[in-house]
Amino acid sequence: MSAASASGLRNYAIVTAAYWGFTLTDGALRMLVLFTFFQLGYSPFTLAFLFLLYEAAGIGANFIGGWLAARFGITRMLMVGLSTQIFGFLLLSAVSPEWGSALLVVWVVVAQGVCGVAKDLTKTASKSAIKITEAQATGGGDGRLFKWVAWFTGSKNAMKGVGFFLGGLLLQLVGFRHSLWLMAGVLFLVLLGIVFSLPPMMGRAKASRSARELFARSRGINLLAAARVVLFGARDVWFVVGVPVFLYASGWTFTMVGAFLALWTIGYGLVQAAAPSVVARSPDGLSREVPAARWWSLALAIVPVLIAIVLALAPPDPTVVLVVGLGVFGVAFAVNSSVHSYLVLAYAGSEKAAEDVGFYYAANAAGRFIGILASGFLYQLGGIYACLIGSALMLFVCWIVTLALPTRSGSRNNSRTASQPTS
Repeated sequence: MSAASASGLRNYAIVTAAYWGFTLTDGALRMLVLFTFFQLGYSPFTLAFLFLLYEAAGIGANFIGGWLAARFGITRMLMVGLSTQIFGFLLLSAVSPEWGSALLVVWVVVAQGVCGVAKDLTKTASKSAIKITEAQATGGGDGRLFKWVAWFTGSKNAMKGVGFFLGGLLLQLVGFRHSLWLMAGVLFLVLLGIVFSLPPMMGRAKASRSARELFARSRGINLLAAARVVLFGARDVWFVVGVPVFLYASGWTFTMVGAFLALWTIGYGLVQAAAPSVVARSPDGLSREVPAARWWSLALAIVPVLIAIVLALAPPDPTVVLVVGLGVFGVAFAVNSSVHSYLVLAYAGSEKAAEDVGFYYAANAAGRFIGILASGFLYQLGGIYACLIGSALMLFVCWIVTLALPTRSGSRNNSRTASQPTS
């Protein structure tokens, strides 16, 4: 193994481990906030509102984060993301139930916004690093990109699932404030690891010099971004507020709900990591992968429709229907997400991969924002049934968009080439 290859593998492992630590605390944060404020008597729509700035901030953070990573290097952006998350935890830990409702909600929303910026700066930097480290380790020519993306994404989501369980457990054992202090301390250790182990200028490239150039993505990335908006909106429209509130209202405890969401997310992550063995590979990296994205999108769209039909028949135990249905949904969603995460790097130009990834994950955050807002509204309007119908409609739009994805490598960088300024 050459020195460059060994360095690429080492940096990939370090970035993955750092993102694991970040994701573990981020998953725990969601459960801490959701359960704490549900206990205080807040409605499903208000609970959804608490997460809105978290997702809205992520839209801008992803978009500008890609540009910043290209300009200042991926390592520096990882450090900024981790530091921002620590600050967000400390800010959130200052909240007190004795405050008035308006002040409490505003404080939590702002603190969540800080954490949203942190999450997406860290995500954009970490996923951009895959393109860089894979090229260092393999020269970009042995087809390992899909496997590296799938493993990174799948293992990250498995850690997020552990975080869901950890959040519920910490809330019971040490309470809201001490849980946040503990997680801030863990992230500080991760930050120190990044500072002393990664090259400070890793991933630095020539950044876009104008807004027009920054927005000039390739056709494939533009279409993937549109599909990503509705794909993740369709998940969060029932997963973020609808499912936990429905299960708790059906008699489940907070720990039971957290454990179920943890198991679901871990299973989802394992399926994501295994996606390369499920999806047929092609020499050009697109001709088989793009049709797979189309068929899996259609299969996923059918799942919430079937769950809604079964629930409409008034089964003896609706929670069993929901749990089984969510398991099937998770398998199809995981393959879709993994294929999309691969395709964005397959379409991305190597020189500005961070900007391409940031643009794509800005769409991801926009989808989560729409899904969370719709989740609280639809659950109050028509319960879990309304959330499922909303999810199905979004997924059929996702499928329609994937029908237009380019299947030839020549489509990857056409608009990027045209957008480069002459010098």
